[in-house]
Amino acid sequence: MHQALYRKWRPQTFDDVCGQEHITSILKYETENNKFSHAYLFCGSRGTGKTTCAKILAKAVNCESPINGSPCNKCASCMSIDSGAATDVLEMDAASNNGVDNIRDIRDEVVYMPTALKYRVYIVDEVHMLSGSAFNALLKTLEEPPSHVVFVLATTELHKLPSTIISRCQRFDFRRISTQVLMDRLAYISDNENISYEKEALRVIAKMAQGGMRDAISLLELCAGTDSKITLTSVNETLGSGGRENIENTVRAIAKGNFDAIFSVITDVVASSKDISVFWQELISYYRDMLVMKTTSAAERYLDLTENESEQLKRSCELFTKNTLLWHCRILDEALYTMQKAGSAKRIVAEMALIKMSDSMLDTSMDAVLSRISKLENAVATGVQIVSDKTDLEESLPKYTAPQKQENKAAEKTPVETSSKEETSSDDSLKIIRGWNEIAEKAAAGDMAVLPFLKMAKAFTDSNGKIYVRFPNDFAKNMVEKSDVANGILAAFSIQFNRRIEPADVIFGVLVGDEDITDFDDLII
Repeated sequence: MHQALYRKWRPQTFDDVCGQEHITSILKYETENNKFSHAYLFCGSRGTGKTTCAKILAKAVNCESPINGSPCNKCASCMSIDSGAATDVLEMDAASNNGVDNIRDIRDEVVYMPTALKYRVYIVDEVHMLSGSAFNALLKTLEEPPSHVVFVLATTELHKLPSTIISRCQRFDFRRISTQVLMDRLAYISDNENISYEKEALRVIAKMAQGGMRDAISLLELCAGTDSKITLTSVNETLGSGGRENIENTVRAIAKGNFDAIFSVITDVVASSKDISVFWQELISYYRDMLVMKTTSAAERYLDLTENESEQLKRSCELFTKNTLLWHCRILDEALYTMQKAGSAKRIVAEMALIKMSDSMLDTSMDAVLSRISKLENAVATGVQIVSDKTDLEESLPKYTAPQKQENKAAEKTPVETSSKEETSSDDSLKIIRGWNEIAEKAAAGDMAVLPFLKMAKAFTDSNGKIYVRFPNDFAKNMVEKSDVANGILAAFSIQFNRRIEPADVIFGVLVGDEDITDFDDLII
């Protein structure tokens, strides 16, 4: 009968365990010097070696001829444990045996001496699944077991264990295994199994395993069964991965607002029968990498990338501001949550999310507004010139620099040029600017102290392109003038009119006579 590779290549000594040297070194010392504990707690994510180390420990404490703290795997004790014939080593799955009666059976058995081995070893896997009453039944036995008994508890969810259980055990935290360690192990197994492979293909498999050795070996066996050689292409096709290049193309399409490319990407994913959720998780991972690269000075410490991948990631980061990356990450996270409940509608969820990410004007949330403002600030800092395209317009708007203070405080100007309420346009008639409430929300950018006063105002324009913002009274006008929303007002008007609005083009004043337009009139298109 065929034996799965992860079972065939399961480590038999502590030295064979990969990526957990901080644990195996202690276990070797304890068993070599006969100083092992009466109860151990192994916690960590799946496939990192918890159960494997528990079985090795069971052999080590009973081995007749241990080698540097590891079992010899040749004596009668080791061979009986490996074959499953040793009745003194009991492995229990708490996920299906989680009742108090199961623990009472163990409590009644521990008083008896081992039948063939030196120590009776109880390995309880997924111990967090035990019921409350089962934990209570285990407490006393776990605290003061007979000298011939060793408990090894394993769990993937430490937070679900009572503190009374944790405090009675010697705890070891199993770490996720690094990509390089996984690659080396996969290469070793492949060489011994006569499996041909591309190094980059093993790297993709290792990254997909997310730190779990068992998952990595299982994926290796899956990919090895589809072709005579494990290649990058065959791995992407087998695992449903779009590949890093496809993700990078998607990110560039988002940055450029290239909707044709966006729909093409999703169409290719669907046509190839790949799972959109897998593609989406890879996209989220890439955005996480961009966020790390954008916000830290030593990104290499936190990113598992080759030199070429790192250079490409830097180029991708230059397409976005930090605010935009955070906004995109929230959209991606919300879309993934929606996909989990969408069933066959995953495609439209993905397309809607990518379109929204490509054009901040389609999103009225505060995150989108902050993203647009950050683009404006970045454009001023880099000196980007104004262009005619509306998408690029947001990246070319100026950030207003307040004038230097004058000696006479009465002569100081506010960030946006103002005028007295007697000042009028050179044109006798003013045309109201529709949708002022939306413009005001964009201008305020979350400043709830100023927004109500902005919404009190009305905005007009004349034939010369001047913009007049009129308030119902001097108090509302003064409150806005004293705030820091000047740049937001310029940005909101620039986006609204698809042209560069200078500070001198916006004039504050107080409503008079025929300029008093009602809210109902403002709704008329």
